Order: sequence, then structure tokens, then C-alpha cells
Amino acid sequence: MNLHTWLTFFAASWLISLSPGAGAIASMTAGMRHGWRLGVWNIVGLQLGIAAILCVVAAGLGALLAASETAFAVIKWAGVAYLLWLGIQQWRAPAGEFAADADTPEPPPTRRALVLRGFLINASNPKGLVFMLAVLPQFIDPGKPQLPQYLLCGLSLFITDIVVMNGYTLLAARVLRALRSPQHRLWLQRSFGTLFISAALLLAAFRRSN
Repeated sequence: MNLHTWLTFFAASWLISLSPGAGAIASMTAGMRHGWRLGVWNIVGLQLGIAAILCVVAAGLGALLAASETAFAVIKWAGVAYLLWLGIQQWRAPAGEFAADADTPEPPPTRRALVLRGFLINASNPKGLVFMLAVLPQFIDPGKPQLPQYLLCGLSLFITDIVVMNGYTLLAARVLRALRSPQHRLWLQRSFGTLFISAALLLAAFRRSN
């Protein structure tokens, strides 16, 4: 993987992590309900879920994309369409709650329970698997050893996702409680939608190096 390809993937990783999904919602919910210190264990579980999906993708798609430029193009434009769809959905959706009954007192969960919850959220999320299948393999050079490239991409994803999910958890614990009006929630959702669309445009402009 050359430097240009990695930088493109690294930029896409930030946009993808910042865009809302099951992991972001779980982080905000954990932050609002339990605070940052317990919410960190949810983030650990989320990263384990990403690792599980990464292993599935690395094991199954390398040979297919190495053999077929058509398959590469189909997967690329499917990924662009998927990201655009997510962005449009965020723009069209009505203002919603970040978490139901977030102010209702409840017994704090154990660290193990939060790790397991985070893992199941990402590992069982079909959107996460579809996204990995549609986007990640496009940055892998089929003419070079693939394991180091997947490890580099995985490390990049982990770094960006840990930083962003920590940000979401802190934001929810300290700020989001004040965003109760529909106008505030609608603004935030549309900001997330713009991030999805930006990621789609970045992917559409990407060209795999030979």
C-alpha cells in the first residue's frame, strides 16, 4: 500500500467514524446513562466487533478483487451508493431522540456487560459488514502481500474509531443532555448526513494504484 492510498483511507476512516451508526449511538447512549469512565468499556467492545468483521472481510474478498476489475468497480460503486443513501436518510429523517429515557436512573452495568454489548453491536450489525465489504478491499493492492495491508488498515480504523467514540461518549456525558429541542437534534442529524455524503464523494474519486 503506497502513501497516497493509505492517506486516502485514513481520511475516509475519520469521515466514516464521525458519521453516525450503531457504534456512535451506543457510545452516546453509554455516555448519557453511565458517564465516560464506564462508557469506555463499551468502546473496547466496539473495537473487538470491528476486528471480527475485519477478519471476515480479509479472509474472503482478496482473491476475488485481485482477479476481477469488474468486481472491484461493482463493489466500489455499491459502496458509494450505500454511503450516499445513508447521508440522504440522515437529511430526510425527522428529529429523533439520542437515547430513550436517558435521564432515568438505572443500576450501572458491569464492565464485562458493556464490552459484550459493544462487541455484539458492531459484530452483528449488517450495515457494518456491508460497509467493510464495499469499501475496505478497494484500498488493498492485490499485487502485494495482503496481510500487512489489512493490518495497517485495521490499525488506522482502530485509532480513528477509538478517538471518535471517546469523543461521542464525552459529548453525550457532558453536552447532549442540553440538546432537547427538535431543532438542535435535526441540525446534528444533518451534520452527520453531510459526513456520510463527504465519505461517498471521497470514495468515488479514489483510484486504485496499479
